[in-house]
Amino acid sequence: MAKLYLVLCVVILKLASSSALAGSSKQGYGDNKCPILGNDIYQHTCPEAESIVFSWVEKAVFQEPRMAASLLRLHFHDCFVNACLSPGCDASVLLDDTEGFVGEKTAGPNLNSLRGFEVIDAIKSELELVCPQTVSCADILAIAARDSVVLSGGPSWEVQVGRKDSFSANKQAANTNIPAPNSTVELLISKFQNVGLSIRDMVALSGGHTIGKARCTTFSSRLQGSGSRSAHVNLDFISSLQRLCSSGGGTNSNNGNTVAHLDLVTPGTFDNQYYVNLLSGEGLLPSDQVLMSGNNDLTRQLVQTYAEDPYTFFQDFKNSMLRMGSIPGSLHGNIRRKCRSIN
Repeated sequence: MAKLYLVLCVVILKLASSSALAGSSKQGYGDNKCPILGNDIYQHTCPEAESIVFSWVEKAVFQEPRMAASLLRLHFHDCFVNACLSPGCDASVLLDDTEGFVGEKTAGPNLNSLRGFEVIDAIKSELELVCPQTVSCADILAIAARDSVVLSGGPSWEVQVGRKDSFSANKQAANTNIPAPNSTVELLISKFQNVGLSIRDMVALSGGHTIGKARCTTFSSRLQGSGSRSAHVNLDFISSLQRLCSSGGGTNSNNGNTVAHLDLVTPGTFDNQYYVNLLSGEGLLPSDQVLMSGNNDLTRQLVQTYAEDPYTFFQDFKNSMLRMGSIPGSLHGNIRRKCRSIN
């Protein structure tokens, strides 16, 4: 029955995504309790919501440009944990551990990696003063992700809102469902399809790596490629990474690990350079370069398309962000007063 229910929810997800792209203004839950989102929900209940989110994101990105990628990643890790039967886009990633509760922050993909929680706290604090218990933490994540992309030079889109905040989290699902940086192309496709996203969505959303940084530990397998003669291995690029990670000469993250820009050419700009890099073998993470070096013709074709046509990349990216943002969240939820804890 659980498998059947998940299939039903994935079907509803696709229908909800289509409705979202068409500008649906409905709110609530469908017949199978999967959320249906809209774009005008806060128009009367909290008309200042989006401007408040934008002002805090703008301030944070101005102070530290890397924060744009961090806030985008928070939304991704929140939505990707699971669909419908477990937390999805419902701010479960923001919950702190307590004596009787284990959240997702200590899961492998998140521990000492996710950042930006203080920015979300600041946004929520002001929203609670202006319109108490009206704007969900999950919607804040979705709006902040969009604003981060815009402030980095990327496309804009009308965020679908109406998500509820979960009462729980799922550390096991975070460990299992979030794609790892050393994933094969087959595994990437599988993990995206498990939550109702297509191969095209996967390649487009991977373009979010046009901004941000990664620790040497996340691309260590790339450092072993110096002896390879593959057409998709850039030996000069690999050598530069080896020097960076062996000397500790790069920028340091808060926990002291050396980090490298995901895109060395235009690191702070949201553009299509990520795909150009993949064509020349300069994808930082193994899960990046595998889009070209893997044995899937469609991923290679999409990389080529996005490298040549930034407009198509921008269009596909924003549509895929809408579909990802429509992954169903918890069956039950509310509006948290503080994003780190349940009311």
